[in-house]
Amino acid sequence: MPPIRVAVLAFEGVSLFHLSVPAMVFGAAAPSSGLPLYEVRYCAPVAGRVRCDQGMEIDVPGGLDAMRDADLVIVPSWRHAQEVAPAALSLALRQAHDRGAQVAGLCLGAFVLGDAGLLDGRRATTHWACRELFSRRFPLAHFLPDVLYVDDGQVITSAGTVAAVDCCLHLVRQRHGADVANRVARLLVTPAHRQGGQAQYIEQPVAARASDNRLPGVLEWAREHLATALSLDQLADVAKMSRRTFTRRFREATGTTVHKWLVAERIGRAQQLLETTDMPMEQLATAVGFGTTLSLRQHFARQLQTSPMAYRRSFRAAASAHPARH
Repeated sequence: MPPIRVAVLAFEGVSLFHLSVPAMVFGAAAPSSGLPLYEVRYCAPVAGRVRCDQGMEIDVPGGLDAMRDADLVIVPSWRHAQEVAPAALSLALRQAHDRGAQVAGLCLGAFVLGDAGLLDGRRATTHWACRELFSRRFPLAHFLPDVLYVDDGQVITSAGTVAAVDCCLHLVRQRHGADVANRVARLLVTPAHRQGGQAQYIEQPVAARASDNRLPGVLEWAREHLATALSLDQLADVAKMSRRTFTRRFREATGTTVHKWLVAERIGRAQQLLETTDMPMEQLATAVGFGTTLSLRQHFARQLQTSPMAYRRSFRAAASAHPARH
């Protein structure tokens, strides 16, 4: 099978971190799983030397024509949220989208996709600090301000900085499944893939001393017991904390509530089982802790805008179309 072609936009003032994330994630995917290589190519509005935000200069060999045959086009960030993308860049993105390429805007890169008209009528997100400007500039987009990333099919957007890693891991998962995405995360020494609906930011930092924060062990314990009816009191007891202290520590550490975290973890486990097994829906719902197929369907629809059966069919169809990629 030919490599999966990824075109990553570089531009004057680009962040080196954002620019390197796609290559790090997709470069780690193939060696970890025996999958076809990703071919990551960099392109720019004008080929040549580009100065990064830290003052370093890099050579970008290709112009925007590199997007013409890409399977995935990534805008990793943008200079300023107020700066409108050049017309030539908007045209190249629309052309890539129109011929079927996936297009992703990471962090402020979502503004570039908006300038190209690719977010009209779609769900989208960007860095939380720019939420008001984004809503004003792109009123036809359905803006989700407090999530890590949004997958709206052919167009994907993510929140700020490190959420780019989560978004790229999600793209790996789309093509190869949860097991491969988790192996890539381990290679990168980053937390396992996080669902896009998790909070963008945490108001207070996690306690600096490991002895002061028992949550990592509690979260691992909870993941091993998702099939059971876990309660706040039960988790607080495992953490050896009062209910009030545990609730505060949990939000500080995760940026969300116990209920929302458990739902996201159960959805992730359900996705993995749908991808890798033929488990009947009743059994699957019990195995992930939703109890009933109705509850499973409701949570799936709310989080992923699809049904478990449709998700399984979609993933199997992709696997049949690209058997060497799974």
